[in-house]
Amino acid sequence: MKYLSEETFEEILLQIMQHDTIDLRKAEFADPYGMVGILEGGRHLSGRGVRKTLLLPESGKVLQYLERMDFFKYAQHYFHIEPGATDLPEKFLRSSRSDVLLEITPIEKSGDIHFIVERVKQRASAILAKHLLFTEHAIYGFIVALSEVCQNILEHSENTGFVGIQKYRFQKQDRNVVKIAVMDLGIGFRESLSERFPAAGDMEAVEQALLHGVSRHRDKGRGHGLAAVRRFVIRWHGKISIRSGTAKCSIIPEWTWGRQREDNLARFPGTQIHIMLPEVV
Repeated sequence: MKYLSEETFEEILLQIMQHDTIDLRKAEFADPYGMVGILEGGRHLSGRGVRKTLLLPESGKVLQYLERMDFFKYAQHYFHIEPGATDLPEKFLRSSRSDVLLEITPIEKSGDIHFIVERVKQRASAILAKHLLFTEHAIYGFIVALSEVCQNILEHSENTGFVGIQKYRFQKQDRNVVKIAVMDLGIGFRESLSERFPAAGDMEAVEQALLHGVSRHRDKGRGHGLAAVRRFVIRWHGKISIRSGTAKCSIIPEWTWGRQREDNLARFPGTQIHIMLPEVV
């Protein structure tokens, strides 16, 4: 695989679930979704007592990305890593200059969300204001949206997860973007909404949550954080995709690409959320 990202997640998942060795040697690019996806695949298998081998990228640039995002900090618990992460040459290690808004961070309790929000606040002006030209109002909305998608794991998934955020240069559009990946290994949208929509499949459940703002809670004011996230993403011309079970639904702006609906995907537990926000033009 040349790219470790949302676009190649199905290929990544296939390798993780069907092969003893996950070969990343030819990878030329990695983003938070690709990194967190690999970790969640490994975490899922480790919960079943399976520990597979991860062959690291040959690219020094990609290794530096992985290290800077704290990928190895967690991957070592789920995979046999070759070559060992501790054997990386010094030139591949952490750079003092970084576009990382948030290293890969576990979401296990409410205190984690407070830590995540504070860390992002510390770096928001340096990255969001400088590179994406976000106003203070937009930065505030960004932080609220981030908090909501992380809180969703604690309130709805009945499990734990990871989040990671980084700024990239989107070469095809010649603009900066921020990518957010939030994933868990929980019950997924279909089961979460099963009391309200007992006959819903994965696609209907994801669409109800993303497109129509439906929550497992009937009372107003509870569980509707995803609707606020959707409004924020649309307001700032971003992209959001939610994958759960065997289905994936996306809201896609004109400046990028993708499929709005993808069904009959390989079943995987929990929920995988990807948000991409562009530079203001």
